[in-house]
Amino acid sequence: MRVEVVTNIASGSVGKDAPAQAEAILAEHGVTGRVHAPSEGELTACLRAAIDSKPDAILVVAGDGTARAAAEMAGPDGPMVAPLPGGTMNMLPHALYGPIPWPEAMANCLKDGRERMISGGEINGRLFFVAAILGSPALWAEAREAARAGRADLAILRARRAIRRAFSSRLRYVLDGRPKGKTEALSLMCPLVSADLDADEQALEAAALDPASALDIFRLGVNTVTGNWRNDPSVIVGRCRIGKVWAGGRIPAILDGEPVRLDDTVSIRFRPKAFRALVPAGPGPAK
Repeated sequence: MRVEVVTNIASGSVGKDAPAQAEAILAEHGVTGRVHAPSEGELTACLRAAIDSKPDAILVVAGDGTARAAAEMAGPDGPMVAPLPGGTMNMLPHALYGPIPWPEAMANCLKDGRERMISGGEINGRLFFVAAILGSPALWAEAREAARAGRADLAILRARRAIRRAFSSRLRYVLDGRPKGKTEALSLMCPLVSADLDADEQALEAAALDPASALDIFRLGVNTVTGNWRNDPSVIVGRCRIGKVWAGGRIPAILDGEPVRLDDTVSIRFRPKAFRALVPAGPGPAK
């Protein structure tokens, strides 16, 4: 097997020693490969070049945004992708490998790796493989990113904006041709992580989160902690293969942990074959 390894040493938990560690793991398992450590401005170009070289697999040690970008670039017909945990939330890596350090996940993949086709969702051409959140709650992610960057002043401003936007800019949505709905936020979960979907389910789990007051938000928070959020009266849960969401302005969103801004009208669809993941043989982590 020939692999390309891309390490983002500027990312959350990667570190400057990551390239050397990756080379040592390749050598230990007798795998032919090249290790890259691009600067932040060169990361996308490095991923594109690594995928275009047509290796058997590309291993990415980086954060959520880079993991999602690599899987999206490779697609179902490109090389297998191993998105290894190198960020803060590590949503896709943890869904595939469990909460383990990236060197361990990398070694497991090289020892007895196999292909696993991963499904996902698409929103206006942007893919996600774990979960997406649309609506004002996504603004809290922008505050989190500012805090991570050491910008406490900006984090406070964004947190205040998130509070102001709560309950003031609701979403309208139509899913699979069902009657139109109105909600504060819409969550879309992929079969990879949804406890309510089989791994081979051909749909997304859609949840309209519509708390009407601070008390509703508190109750929903408690139910989320206890794992009973699907039964909360402010939540409407269903399946979704195609859909449409619109609002009075650009829609804040989180795609696999990465905050983004979408147009005021977006289309949703389920992607049964999104990318080929490189995973260890045997059962994956529990949902």
